[in-house]
Amino acid sequence: MSWRTASQATLHCLTGCAIGEVLGMVIGTAAGLSAGVTVALAVALAFFFGYALTMRGVLKAGLGFREALKVALAADTVSIIVMETVDNAVMVGVPGAMEAGLANWLFWGALAFALAVAFVLTVPVNRWLIARGRGHAVVHAHHHHH
Repeated sequence: MSWRTASQATLHCLTGCAIGEVLGMVIGTAAGLSAGVTVALAVALAFFFGYALTMRGVLKAGLGFREALKVALAADTVSIIVMETVDNAVMVGVPGAMEAGLANWLFWGALAFALAVAFVLTVPVNRWLIARGRGHAVVHAHHHHH
C-alpha cells in the first residue's frame, strides 16, 4: 500500500469535502449563522458532496444507485469523519476565523489552512484503511471489475 495511493484517495475525498465545507462556511457566514450551525451545515454538505463524488464514479462503472450508495458509504465515511473533525476543529480553533466574514483574509486563510491540515492528517488514515481492503479500496475494486 503506497503513500501515493493513499494521497490520491485522500485528495479525491478532500475534493468532495472541500466543496461542501466551503459552501457550508460561506452560506453560514453570509447568513450570519452561529459558529455551531455553520459547522453543522458545512459538515452535512461535506458528507453530501463527498458521497456524491464517489457515487458519480461508481455509477459510471455500472453499479445501480443503491449499490453505489453502499460503496460510497463504505469508501468515504471514516475519511470524511476524520477530515471534517480536523478541518472544523482548526476553523473553530483559529481565533476570529469563524467571525471574520467573507471579505476578510483571515476567514479564507484559516479555511485553506484547515483543509490542508485535514488532508495531511487523513492520508495515514486512508493508507491504513486501503491496506485492509477498506476505504477507497472498495471503490477501486468496482472500477477494476467494470
